[in-house]
Amino acid sequence: MKILFATSEIAPWVKTGGLGDIAAALPPALRARGLDVRVLVPYYPALREAFPDAPEVAHAGHLGGLLPGAALRQATAPDGTPLLLLDFPGYFNRPGNPYLGADGRDWPDNHLRFGLLSRIAAWLGSESSTLDWQPDIVHCNDWQTGLAPAYLQYLPGARAKTVMTVHNLAFQGLFDHASLYELGLPDEAWHLHGVEYYGHLSFLKAGLRHAAALTTVSPTYALEIQTDEEGMGMAGLLRHRADRLTGILNGIDTEVWNPATDVFLKEPYRHYRVTALAAKRENKAVLQRLAGLAVRDDRPLFGVVSRLTHQKGLDLLAEIAATVLDLPAQLVVLGNGEASLEAAFRALAHDRPGECAVTIGFSEAQAHRIEAAADIFLMPSRFEPCGLNQMYSLRYGTPPVVRATGGLADTVVDAADERHGNGFVFRPATAEALLDAIRRAASAWRDNKRWRQLQKAGMTRDFGWLEPARRYEDIYRAL
Repeated sequence: MKILFATSEIAPWVKTGGLGDIAAALPPALRARGLDVRVLVPYYPALREAFPDAPEVAHAGHLGGLLPGAALRQATAPDGTPLLLLDFPGYFNRPGNPYLGADGRDWPDNHLRFGLLSRIAAWLGSESSTLDWQPDIVHCNDWQTGLAPAYLQYLPGARAKTVMTVHNLAFQGLFDHASLYELGLPDEAWHLHGVEYYGHLSFLKAGLRHAAALTTVSPTYALEIQTDEEGMGMAGLLRHRADRLTGILNGIDTEVWNPATDVFLKEPYRHYRVTALAAKRENKAVLQRLAGLAVRDDRPLFGVVSRLTHQKGLDLLAEIAATVLDLPAQLVVLGNGEASLEAAFRALAHDRPGECAVTIGFSEAQAHRIEAAADIFLMPSRFEPCGLNQMYSLRYGTPPVVRATGGLADTVVDAADERHGNGFVFRPATAEALLDAIRRAASAWRDNKRWRQLQKAGMTRDFGWLEPARRYEDIYRAL
């Protein structure tokens, strides 16, 4: 089968969240199963730098509305995955974040930029395409490619079936009514059972309504988004299409996130087994020195690698962080986000030197060091479609504290389960519930035998892409 994987991000070149990692990992896993997968992604500056001589392999003429013609270039990722690079410099050869300008606001023409990406995905899945390769399935990801199923529904010549994966329902691609014509969609698309959503055009609703199959990134999240509380206004539609909705837990890149070979670690876990955890103590001391923390092994080190936002529950941690340090414990934080939370964590680090270290921003190397060096990882998200860091933590022998939501609920088993427990789970999204879970974790950390059991339960679980890839293939074949 031929699969077009359409995405607005792909690691390591363009990544703002989990989508970039998944776009880099799932296609190779599908190719390993014998599927012919190609990734469609805009030709951003980082990809231009990586593949400056990518040859043009097809060109689409004017695509309707205000959508311009555009070229497709071809390159090959280091893992052998073919890339189809959408080349329209006026839309995609821009600095920084693919969605935001230098002022931190959405690019005002995002509807045209990602309308073009969706339209090209649909064009490739139709008889109009001039590329000498045509997909059987167009696999769309999040709102940025959500219009592709609608284009294939409303415009003639469709050949491919469509799959729509929701990585985060909160981002819905909402634009005004005038965008319908600018995007070259017909009047018939503007109705309750089309792309219209409370007076706006929604890219995400278009995909959810018109794709032949829907998936999301964990089984629990697939159930949560069908509830009015967590359905972000889309719950009714998702309940209506529940027979087409499947929750498939994401995998992680077990080569990049491998504590036995991790290039960012001073002391890799020389053999991937719990008996190698002496290396964890060495990495803890290294991180403490690098972060300016007191080098001591008599108190737990809590780690955070996250966007500092309300969704991620970091306001709950900020509220109790001083109490956590009083346990006693240490805290290391890496991330950026809401200004108020950045300021709160900076102030804590200033007031509690040697106990709290905060880096505002992101560093891949520091993220790996924290996963390897921390004793306990904190992930108190209010909602989390899948989450990857809790799986990294489990793999690195760092039991996580998580809220029971989405993929966190599907991967972390509370320590109260003596056989399968691998972390600490709380339910109410309150600072008090988080603090209780943190106290339980700190207490368990001091019980060496029990702690090794928790670490072993996490480190021996398989979080690779083999099983997710098999389940996606099943969906493709069913279509």
